[in-house]
Amino acid sequence: MTTANTSPTINKTSLKQTTCAYCGVGCGVDISLFNNVPTKLEGMREHPANFGRLCVKGTHLLDTTGSDNRLTSPLINNQAVTWDEATDHVANKFNDIIQKHGPDAVAFYVSGQLLTEDYYIANKLMKGYIGSGNIDTNSRLCMSSAVAGYKRAFGEDVVPCTYEDLEQTELLILIGSNAAWTHPVLYQRMERAKQLNPNMKVVVIDPRKTDTAELADTFLNIKPGSDAALYNGLLNYLNEHNHLDTQFIAQHTNGFESALQEAQKWSCEAVSDFCDIAIEQVTEFYALFANSPSAISFYSMGINQSSSGVDKCNAIINAHLASGKLLKPGNGPFSITGQPNAMGGREVGGLANQLAAHLDIENETHQSLVQRFWLSPTIATKAGSNAIDMFDEIAAGKIKAVWIMATNPMVSLPNNAAIKKALETCELVVVSDCIAKSDTLKFADVAFPSTGWGEKNGTVTNSERRISRQRPLVAPYSGAKNDWQIMCDVAKKMGFEGFDFTDPSGIFEEWAQLTDFENNGSRLLNLSGLVGLTQNQYDNLKPIMWPVVKNQPYKNGQVFTNNQFSTADKKARFIAITPQLPVQKTSSDYPFVMNSGRIRDQWHTMSRTGKSTALSSHITRPYIEINPLDASKLAIKQNDLISAIAQTGQVTAHAKVTDAMRKGECFMPIHWNKQFASSATVSGLYQSVVDPISGQAECKHGAVNIVKAPFVQYMQLFAKNELVIDSDFWLKVNASNCFNYQLALNEPQSDLLYYCQTLTGLQGQWSAMNTEKAMHVQCIQNDQLAFVGVISNEQKEISLEWINHLFAEPLLTFTQLQSLLYATPDEEFTQGAQVCSCFKVREQPIINAIKNGANTVEQLGSELKCGTNCGSCKTQLSQLIKQHYKAGSSSIDVAVVM
Repeated sequence: MTTANTSPTINKTSLKQTTCAYCGVGCGVDISLFNNVPTKLEGMREHPANFGRLCVKGTHLLDTTGSDNRLTSPLINNQAVTWDEATDHVANKFNDIIQKHGPDAVAFYVSGQLLTEDYYIANKLMKGYIGSGNIDTNSRLCMSSAVAGYKRAFGEDVVPCTYEDLEQTELLILIGSNAAWTHPVLYQRMERAKQLNPNMKVVVIDPRKTDTAELADTFLNIKPGSDAALYNGLLNYLNEHNHLDTQFIAQHTNGFESALQEAQKWSCEAVSDFCDIAIEQVTEFYALFANSPSAISFYSMGINQSSSGVDKCNAIINAHLASGKLLKPGNGPFSITGQPNAMGGREVGGLANQLAAHLDIENETHQSLVQRFWLSPTIATKAGSNAIDMFDEIAAGKIKAVWIMATNPMVSLPNNAAIKKALETCELVVVSDCIAKSDTLKFADVAFPSTGWGEKNGTVTNSERRISRQRPLVAPYSGAKNDWQIMCDVAKKMGFEGFDFTDPSGIFEEWAQLTDFENNGSRLLNLSGLVGLTQNQYDNLKPIMWPVVKNQPYKNGQVFTNNQFSTADKKARFIAITPQLPVQKTSSDYPFVMNSGRIRDQWHTMSRTGKSTALSSHITRPYIEINPLDASKLAIKQNDLISAIAQTGQVTAHAKVTDAMRKGECFMPIHWNKQFASSATVSGLYQSVVDPISGQAECKHGAVNIVKAPFVQYMQLFAKNELVIDSDFWLKVNASNCFNYQLALNEPQSDLLYYCQTLTGLQGQWSAMNTEKAMHVQCIQNDQLAFVGVISNEQKEISLEWINHLFAEPLLTFTQLQSLLYATPDEEFTQGAQVCSCFKVREQPIINAIKNGANTVEQLGSELKCGTNCGSCKTQLSQLIKQHYKAGSSSIDVAVVM
């Protein structure tokens, strides 16, 4: 006889600390767990990057960790196989191709999503064992121009600033950065610094008036691509007005005279004409920089993603070198990265033109150093193919196998028609990812299920060179493996030694040793102070900035002490800059400039953020921003469907008519792809044009034509389950209780009830009603709403929040059914667009509060809670105050909650 176990269940609460999965700010995150299940997420108050702050994306990280759209086992030709079968297959195919065609016939395309330990193994395997330089990263698309700029100027890829500098400066210049949306936590630190220091000035320089301009004392609405001329003119101004740091220039730099010679061509008048801004704005900006005791130039994709991005970076650095405004608190040229571990990839040699540890791939001494440290059978002796060239060589048949890890090149790389052709023709495409469906996975011959955020274990490095731990919260999903494990398994099966790692701590130990090997102070990247960590010390490693040098006092991130740089003569280098306009020029056939970038609540290709219904509620669909004058000329109204047509592709999205755009210019978000929309992948509009030094693609300046899309029938469909849609135009929005599909057709469907029944396959109580303007269709199944359709010959805006609410109802009332048939939502669902994603505060209550006297962001937060959690919506609140407060106040307080 057995007796039941009557022992009481012991409930266990615990707290784990990790790092956010998104941008390069590197925010610390506290995760509360109940019985080992994550239940609550907060910013880590003691983390030096964010001090408890999180943006809206970070706040909703736990929304994105579910099991939906996860690979459950390795696949070969879409058939489930064991791990041994998959790794055997890849190892054998790689060996066979290398034997027949040489090491340059294989390639890795990796990602700033990888942890440093993953990156290190990928680089070691490709460059030290396979013997090719053919490993590149999607970070090529976001910061390789900044890498080259720093290396040209300083002799090493070293960011000479920290986040504290942003709070200590008297002049903050944001150029080519929409930090309010792309790096919101740093933006909030900037806001707070400006409040604490009334003398601090902020200048925002951008062709597009973004939310970041809300913080600006001065906004310079320059012509796209003219940044280098602006900073060349600044160097000339500093010289003409005796604002040079002549002692610093003489003692610690080379090349000043040649740089100045080029800059002297750029008078204030010439800059005004070239940049298309008033000369008064030019001279005001220059005087502000010259007279300020400190200055930070904070730059991002608007500088880097250019066919002359490296020169733009060096034009910025030149001005800081000439004025001595660097290597002191509140000073310097500060490149901000876009991915959580783009910096870690730079450190371990993730780019095709690098060896690990800031060593040069074509330097024989460096080659010998790395090979002797690794004890590897070979070493790469020349740069491999960068991201763009890699896929060109795949298409040409030179590269016959590619392993893509944690990235989605079908969406992120320019000219995706060419990427598609390359992947279709490639002999072996291997993809490691934590999701089951993406635009790139469609082409995989082999798919490996890798761990995602919350399962990974290792380190990342943020934009200020701060190393933080990313820790596992839960066990890997359905047998998924870490990327380093998958690569080690394949490496060993290829016959290589040196990959017997059992834990990421061992990889980190080897990596830290390499940074110190024969260093002798020649490279600032030195982690020797972290060599020899015990397992417990590694597991509990606190955030720390390199260099961390053994037997030396920790310098808290200070670099280039005593103004000694990493060049042979220890002097920084000025670079003579000849400004160049973008290569992709407009014409009579393609008269509009197409810019692109991120939006506030989404990230990259939406494989993670797209799973969160909260993050999908701020901006629910792709759009194309266009200036009102251009829209009027083309008879385009707000929310019309319009197409942008380029030589390389076409997209269709809703028009957003706004004076934030200069005349003749457009903007489209980068996030949407074939998983969410029929034709909204903006990267397909850009040609494969790159900076000749960095290889970074020109993804901020394409040439397009804009036309109104000639659809004749429109559908708004809402379904309990996902549908398979085949339409001339479609887009999908995920809600918590349903899926919303917006369709547009060139040829109308006639039997609409039959169309809806066939599309859904639902058996239930169907009803339909024709009104003068639309056909309304709905299906009730087991007393619950299963489908809603509104079809008409013009677009209809239907409240997704309302329909989503009805899908959650266990039993619809007669009144609700009637409201559905007439598409007339309750008043609570007609409150305008959502502004605050955290508390789901919509536009109309905010406007009402403003009209009733709430004229600061803080007052709105007190009354409605908007802006009081992550703070990502504060700039939008500030804009609404300016639009709707009528008391004549010219000063808006963008309050920051501590």
